[in-house]
Amino acid sequence: MKIVVLMKQVANKDAVLRIRSDGKWIEEADVAMQTNESDGYALEEALRLKEAKGEGEVVVCSLGGASAKAVIKDALARGADRAIHILVEESYKLSPYQTAKIIAEAIKDEQADLIFTGLQSDDVGYGQTGVILAELLGIPHATIVIEVDRSSLNGTLRVKRELESGWYQWFKYRLPALFTIQSGISQIRYATLQGIMKAKSKPVKEIQATIPEFPSAQKIEKIYLPLKTKQTQLLGNGDAKRGAIELVEKLRTEVRVL
Repeated sequence: MKIVVLMKQVANKDAVLRIRSDGKWIEEADVAMQTNESDGYALEEALRLKEAKGEGEVVVCSLGGASAKAVIKDALARGADRAIHILVEESYKLSPYQTAKIIAEAIKDEQADLIFTGLQSDDVGYGQTGVILAELLGIPHATIVIEVDRSSLNGTLRVKRELESGWYQWFKYRLPALFTIQSGISQIRYATLQGIMKAKSKPVKEIQATIPEFPSAQKIEKIYLPLKTKQTQLLGNGDAKRGAIELVEKLRTEVRVL
C-alpha cells in the first residue's frame, strides 16, 4: 500500500505577524514556521495505517519554497519513507484549483492507494485543495474524517465523517481514495533521535512547479489585522427596572436571542 500525504508549511500560531508593505501577505522572513496542524494528523494516520498493515510506503508531498524543507525533514523523521518537494515561491498567490492542478501533475505517477490531506490550512483556510485534487485524479473522497477503521483494509477503507448538528457517518470507500483529516483524530508522535538520523538518508525528490497557464479565479486584495473595538451603552438611566426592560427588548429585537 502506498499513501501520499500532503503537508503545508504555515506561520507558527504564536508568531507575531506583520503585514507586508503591499498589504497582500505577511512578512515571512522573520516569522517562525511550522507544519499545518491538520496535516500533522494526516501524516499520523498514514503511519498508523502502514503499521497496521505491516507493509507499505508513506510519501510526503509539500508545495512551497526552500523553507518548506523543514516540514519535509520533520515528516521523514516521524516515519515517512520519502518525500516530494514541489518548488514554488509565493504559493499564497495560487488558487486552490491551481494548487491542486500542480500537485496532481506531481503525484499522478505515484499511483497511490490513498491520499491524505489536512482538512484545511491554518493560513488561508480554503479547505478546497484536497477535494479538487480528488476530482482531478478521478478518485472518490471524504472530508472531515475523524476516525479510520484500520481493520478494514482489503481494497476498501472504512472511515467516520463528521456531519452537521452533531451527526456522524461511517462509510466504506473503494481504493484509491482521498481523505481530508480533521485535527485531533489521534495522538501525534514526536520525531525520535533515531528517526532524525534516518531522515538524513531518505530520498527527497524536488520538482520545479509549472504554474498553470490559466489565471487564478481569485486573488487576495488585502489582508489586515482585526480591529479591536468596543462600545458601551447605558440602559435605564440609573433605574434598574427600566434598564432590565430595555435590555430584554434589545436582546429580542437587535441581538435576536429571545
